[in-house]
Amino acid sequence: MQINKIDQYTKGWFVGNFSPVVLASKEFEIAVKWFKAGEKEPLHKQNIATEITVVVEGQIRLGGTLFSAGDVITIPPGEFAEFESITDSSLVCVKTPSLPNDKVLG
Repeated sequence: MQINKIDQYTKGWFVGNFSPVVLASKEFEIAVKWFKAGEKEPLHKQNIATEITVVVEGQIRLGGTLFSAGDVITIPPGEFAEFESITDSSLVCVKTPSLPNDKVLG
C-alpha cells in the first residue's frame, strides 16, 4: 500500500502525463480540487482535450451556468469557459487525453 497526500501534487492533479503523480498516464488526468467561495479561474479552453468536472460539494458557475453537487459537466475541446466557486466547493476533474500544455487562456 502506498499512502500520499493530495497536497503533494500540483493543484490537486494526481494522475496524468506530468510530475509528480501517483500514476503516470498519457490517456487521462485526474484531480481533486477544493475551492473557497468567491475563488475564480480565468476564461480558458482546451485545444484537444475533453474536460469533465463532477461537483462533489457546493455550488459553482462554469461557463455562465450554475451547477451543484451531483452535476457532471463535460466541456469539449475548443469551448471556452470560466470558473467561479459560489460556495465552498469540491470537484473531481478528469481530462482526456493528458496534455499538460493544452490549456489556452481566453
